[in-house]
Amino acid sequence: MSERSERADEKCAFREAPAERSEVGRVSERSERADEKCAFREATTGRGRARGRSGKRTVRRVAAALGAALALLPALPAAATPAGGPRPAAESGASAEAPVVMTIESVNKPVAVPNGTVTISGHITNAGKSVLKGAHAAVRKPWSGKPLTTRSELAGVASRTNPVNQDGIELDSPQYALNELAPGQSQPYTLSVAVNDLGLSTEGVYELAVDTWGSTGDNQRDRALGIARTFLPYDPTPAEAQPSKVTTLWPLVHAPVLVAQTMSDNDQTVPVLRDDSLAAEFAPGGRLYELVETGSSLSGLTWVIDPDLLDTAFAMTKPYRVQKPGAEKGDKNGKKNSRPKQAAKEENTVLRNGSAAATAWLNKLRAAVAKQGSQVVALPYADPDLASIAHNAAELAGVDTALDKAAVAGRLTVEFRLSVDTRSDVAWPYQGYLDQQIAALAHRTGSGTVLVNGASLPEPDALKYTPTAVRPIGNGQTAVVADEEVSALFQTDLNTPQTQTLAVQRFLAETFVISRQEPQNPRGLLVMPPRELTTNTAKVLATAVQAAEAGKWAEPVKLDVLTQGPADPKANTAVPPAVDYPAQARSSELPAVDLSRTIDIQHRLETLMRVLTLPQRVRGPFSAAMVRSLSAEWRTQAPAGSVYRTGVSDYLDELTNAVYVPHKNVITLAGDTGVLQVSVRNDLTQAVTNLKLVVTPTQANRLQIGPSEELVLPAAQSATLRFPAQAHNNGPVTVTAQLMTTGPNPELYGEPQTFQVEVTSVTNGVLYVFGGALLLLLLAALRFFRQRKRRVANDDEGDAPLDTPLAGAPADAPAEGRTDAPAAGDDAGEDGGSSTDGLPEGDGAARTPRGSGADGRDRAASDEKVGP
Repeated sequence: MSERSERADEKCAFREAPAERSEVGRVSERSERADEKCAFREATTGRGRARGRSGKRTVRRVAAALGAALALLPALPAAATPAGGPRPAAESGASAEAPVVMTIESVNKPVAVPNGTVTISGHITNAGKSVLKGAHAAVRKPWSGKPLTTRSELAGVASRTNPVNQDGIELDSPQYALNELAPGQSQPYTLSVAVNDLGLSTEGVYELAVDTWGSTGDNQRDRALGIARTFLPYDPTPAEAQPSKVTTLWPLVHAPVLVAQTMSDNDQTVPVLRDDSLAAEFAPGGRLYELVETGSSLSGLTWVIDPDLLDTAFAMTKPYRVQKPGAEKGDKNGKKNSRPKQAAKEENTVLRNGSAAATAWLNKLRAAVAKQGSQVVALPYADPDLASIAHNAAELAGVDTALDKAAVAGRLTVEFRLSVDTRSDVAWPYQGYLDQQIAALAHRTGSGTVLVNGASLPEPDALKYTPTAVRPIGNGQTAVVADEEVSALFQTDLNTPQTQTLAVQRFLAETFVISRQEPQNPRGLLVMPPRELTTNTAKVLATAVQAAEAGKWAEPVKLDVLTQGPADPKANTAVPPAVDYPAQARSSELPAVDLSRTIDIQHRLETLMRVLTLPQRVRGPFSAAMVRSLSAEWRTQAPAGSVYRTGVSDYLDELTNAVYVPHKNVITLAGDTGVLQVSVRNDLTQAVTNLKLVVTPTQANRLQIGPSEELVLPAAQSATLRFPAQAHNNGPVTVTAQLMTTGPNPELYGEPQTFQVEVTSVTNGVLYVFGGALLLLLLAALRFFRQRKRRVANDDEGDAPLDTPLAGAPADAPAEGRTDAPAAGDDAGEDGGSSTDGLPEGDGAARTPRGSGADGRDRAASDEKVGP
């Protein structure tokens, strides 16, 4: 660079010297010419605003994002002044040279017309460390009077901070004199300028800037102390160009609140909610109420609705119950065989009645979606997180089935609740970010149209215009790509007048420039706000769309109209790989372990359904709760989502385990054969069937148990089943009792119950004792019979007279006459007969003494047992 060039640059850098201006800030002719020279120099040396797209669309996107962030930053608190009261001060990077923060909070005419007047108002805040002196606010005349013709130029203006020459030249009138503002103090301003004074040469978008001019206590040089910028479309002949077709998504979603539990009241099912947040949202002033109210005023709107929200609203049209805080966590006391208590009861819920608000909201929504030109897109039921599933659970068995069912249920629910036709083949991944895995999952589940964030399919650098939103991406799918810069304007809660005004004017500027890129070749644009669209942002978006429609450069159309348009062959259609998925979005995904457990709920539910006699009372609430566990709305409420998923799983476990084998420790089997009695309990409020109980020993060689027993068990009753058992050895044997389903493909049901069977069968030694005793009894009976027979024979021989007297008898005793009394001292027999002491050995019949058995033992004194 030459020395002369360097000196010229220095002069341009200090163009704001006080000698160049009068006391009232009027621009001198010399100063005006110098300004134009500096501006021309910056433009020709590359220091000015960008020409065209500068060949770098990526630079434009970065600048646009930075500009949007700077333009929409909220304000900081500031001290009050008597003139203006307390006002917030925006973060603008105020410096010692430019210590003032200015805001533009309203523009009465968003689109300028010939001979019109534009009124601008806002606040001026001293964000420096010294008092402002002799300051005033004024409007700047756009630089060279030429419009901004490219979107790169818009992004360049939005990204500026401190005042520069390209912001234009301050007009002599109007000006707004300011008080001396101490550090932190603010003052409002209002400036009304004639459109003709702005020097707008032709139709287009112009920078609209207001600045503060003056000095500070620590620097007496007059200079530009701060600036605020926005955009002003000027369209004196609005009918010359074909309008762009603009499709605006209008989401109605809410994090799930219906839980799987229900209650009964006089045979009527009472729904249970995890909280009562929707009651306020359905009421006037609530978010969902205002979204419907605002959306009903728009034409060509595309409503994107979560069917679960409609079901919840319908459930709230009648009395419902709300869980008390902590009720969803259960009663896990850690005791053996205890189960968490998840069932809804009066003691852990509160009765609510929001029927009036819910009914009015549903009626209002039905009227809004029935409006001519509107369209309803039904999300899959409960809005499953497609991106999380594609990245972390796409290969799990049952995923595709669950998503297919959610899509069908979503369409049927919306059509039934709203009495309107709907599309259910549209996928909207979280924040619209798309990659190859997400596109593949959407294709497998029947989504032929995918709503895509423009960041996922960026425009080619060589493309000098904005392509239409519709483009094919392969596999018969169509991506409808949202405009990145336009959609970014509505991603936050626009809750201040400054952010609201800047968003509207930037939207008008962007859409106007797009419509003039190829005036006779209108493009299709998609505006994609976030799912959690706030009331403030919705109203700003509606204002912007209506203003563009009134300017006749934008035509609101529904999604079907947009997708029927031709695709641009030069647009980007390459779906990025999964590695390019934004880290910010990936960090909030549902983890794989949670997704796996949730998908498994469906299998566990099917097992429970097989045994219930009234499965419809459980299938609907649980199937819906399972899909709700996968909702994309948990992205911003991760702790609540984790609690919800745990509650669904625990409640299913509680219902399943309500049919169980009660705990027992030991069963005694006395003998080597017997019957084992095992009980089964049903704590459900309905009968169960298709169950069998299988009792299995761990050591089949020691204990054999009979086959399984089927059962049908009424509600709240127990049954005892009997299993024949045969033991081969004494001692304990571990036994497992397991419930199983019957029919084809039987499955385990519930948790197994183990207990001990104590076998106390008879030993072989005892059997020998019994056998020996029986043999002795038989022998004794035989001997007794033989002795009786011999005795009878001896009595027959005694009838004859005896030749020899009995030994010991007197010699003179007669042979007969044995009935005579014996002599004194003689021993009489037991039966009155003579004593046998004198009998020769072996002579006469054998006698068994009293108290003796046939073997001659004394039985009275014997300790030998006979029989058991």
